[in-house]
Amino acid sequence: MMLAFILLGALTLVGGVITIAARNAVHAALGLVGTLLSVAGLFATLSASFLAATQVIVYAGAIMVLFLFVIMMLNANAPVTGRDPVPFVRELAGIGGVLLAGAFVVLAFTYRDPRPLAQGAEALGGGSAGPVGATLLTRFLLPFEAVSILLLVAIVGAVALVQRPAPQSDGLPDGDAETLPIRSELQPQEVRA
Repeated sequence: MMLAFILLGALTLVGGVITIAARNAVHAALGLVGTLLSVAGLFATLSASFLAATQVIVYAGAIMVLFLFVIMMLNANAPVTGRDPVPFVRELAGIGGVLLAGAFVVLAFTYRDPRPLAQGAEALGGGSAGPVGATLLTRFLLPFEAVSILLLVAIVGAVALVQRPAPQSDGLPDGDAETLPIRSELQPQEVRA
């Protein structure tokens, strides 16, 4: 069981690196699918069958279909080339990554769980559906609803980004360019005095 956990952990890391390093958005999404499936396998090795099934159905299934739908709507499946559209984006991302890693290190060495890990695992009943649902919809109701609103806003934002303006009518009949007279073909009108 420990060997499976180590292999799945390594696959999770490889999928994460592919997700970040891929130049094509579809390849990055496929790397994310591999990562999410590996995390589901990690849950399964920890005897959390409900979490493993939820990971596969919700994240590797529904959310990834949504991601791929947005990628196709935005026509973002072309490789990223050229210069960055935002100046200094790589430098800012590097600084942000270093700050985030530093915050995680500080948190890892200073955080004290108010409840020991054994008590928390016991309260979740081994990851079965009943205790996880009861905890999610009582103690963590506000974050649960906040995530649902965040997903709704993301969907509305994606649709708003790809919405194209409606073509404006110019008052001319639709048809071939051959049917419209060219200015030189027009007969001059006689001026009557």
